[in-house]
Amino acid sequence: MARKQFPLEGVLHPETNYMALFGTEFTSFEDLFESQIKDLYDAEHRITEALPKMADAANSAELKQAFLAHLRETEGQIARLDQIFAQLGTKPERKTCQAMKGLLAEGEEMIKATAPPDIKDAALIAAAQRVEHYEMSGYGTARAFAARLGHSQAVTLLETTLLEERVTDQKLTKIAEQGVNIRASQE
Repeated sequence: MARKQFPLEGVLHPETNYMALFGTEFTSFEDLFESQIKDLYDAEHRITEALPKMADAANSAELKQAFLAHLRETEGQIARLDQIFAQLGTKPERKTCQAMKGLLAEGEEMIKATAPPDIKDAALIAAAQRVEHYEMSGYGTARAFAARLGHSQAVTLLETTLLEERVTDQKLTKIAEQGVNIRASQE
């Protein structure tokens, strides 16, 4: 007898019958939360590699200092993610964050760009703020998931990082609006 074909054959996991999206399988909300943490972990590691390059490319001493200060903060954010992994009883693991790879590739274009100093700094700030906004979205989502799952310590750690990301974004806006963008618009 011929085997009956199902429209979702190959999409549903053969053992669990759960839908596997984009090669990733979530069998629980906890799995989804852990995946988000792994994604953020990868993103933060990538950012630690990019920030020194951003600082080197910046002209403004204030902008250089902001990038280097955020590098130190990012290292602390990685440590908080390590704490979350420990609370979950799992080893720290990176899941490739494709979005951050793309954002940092755009940032790399700004690093290599040829432009007058203040215009280049404006471009660097724009690239950095895209990264900050992505991080705020990611940490906000992870915090909401942690709250729903009852991971109160993770909520606190994620909220701390979320606030740091907001402050960094505000600092970059201030540097741009009170100096860099004014000078760039006159070049």
